[in-house]
Amino acid sequence: MSARKSSADKGPDKPAPLASVSVVTVAPGDAGTRLDRLLATALPNLSRSRLKALILSGSVTRAVNQQEKLTDPAHRVKPGEAFRVEEPAAADPVPRPQDIPLLVVYEDDDLIVIDKPAGLVVHPAAGNPDGTLVNALLHHCGESLSGIGGVRRPGIVHRIDKDTSGLMVAAKNDRAHRGLAAQFEAHSVERAYLAVVRGAPRRLVGRIEGNIGRHPVNRKKMAVVETGGKAAVTHYKTLEVFAGPAAKGGARSGALAALVECRLETGRTHQVRVHMASIGHPLIGDPLYGRAKTAPKRLSGEARAALGGFPRQALHAYVLGFTHPISQKPFKFSSKTPDDMETLISALRGA
Repeated sequence: MSARKSSADKGPDKPAPLASVSVVTVAPGDAGTRLDRLLATALPNLSRSRLKALILSGSVTRAVNQQEKLTDPAHRVKPGEAFRVEEPAAADPVPRPQDIPLLVVYEDDDLIVIDKPAGLVVHPAAGNPDGTLVNALLHHCGESLSGIGGVRRPGIVHRIDKDTSGLMVAAKNDRAHRGLAAQFEAHSVERAYLAVVRGAPRRLVGRIEGNIGRHPVNRKKMAVVETGGKAAVTHYKTLEVFAGPAAKGGARSGALAALVECRLETGRTHQVRVHMASIGHPLIGDPLYGRAKTAPKRLSGEARAALGGFPRQALHAYVLGFTHPISQKPFKFSSKTPDDMETLISALRGA
């Protein structure tokens, strides 16, 4: 089997733009394989479910006769057959302004710093077409924001996960956007997070280094990978250890949880969550990287409920520092721990 990929077709006669066009040729050893399985192996950037949808929609044709569509995902391929796979480009939805309350920490003519609550998606995407931070910013900042940084992400120069709370900065004009983006690219922005993790690191202070890339099996997850990915470095410091009843007396080996500060040297997708899980201390409440555990019976009822039922990853972006892209003045902001994490921490202290 061989796969050949080209850039998107841009001819004027095309009814819709294409993200990519690939041609997959069947090798003798692949004879009898299902079409969707063959394409998933040849085109690892596309999931099997995505390829099945493309087949059913008529986006897979014979390479020699593009009028002949293959619409059966279970079609058994033959040696020498060649299939053309057209992946439509993602449509650029135009976000609309929505009156969503924002906690504004700082604002001037060039930028705005907000304290994002957990549960607020940063920009529109599949499954979240509106109700996002972008929609709120468009309403708050007006039309001046609409062309900055692209249609789907106006003003956005970085992001934090939906269920992570904390500080973000957005640009209000092109010059500010370029200046802030350059600082994020150079990793000169100061970013610190508070995380509540399961157990406690053996070393109270440490550095985690490991390239982060897409998980080889679960494409919704990121992972520390041996090859490929992007370089990622996290510096952590243990601020408090919650020992629990069976680990009193200073022993950390049986620690229930810990409050950890994580400072980012780089900024990769899910970086804190992936790196802390990679050393055996996933964030409490993390649905992707933490394993669901039953809280020990020895704990108080309050602590057991807080530990077992925390509804999101316990992560808060509490420090954000950068140079103002226009005035060149150094700015540094801090955010108090949100109420849900304070409740969790208090419950763990009383465990």
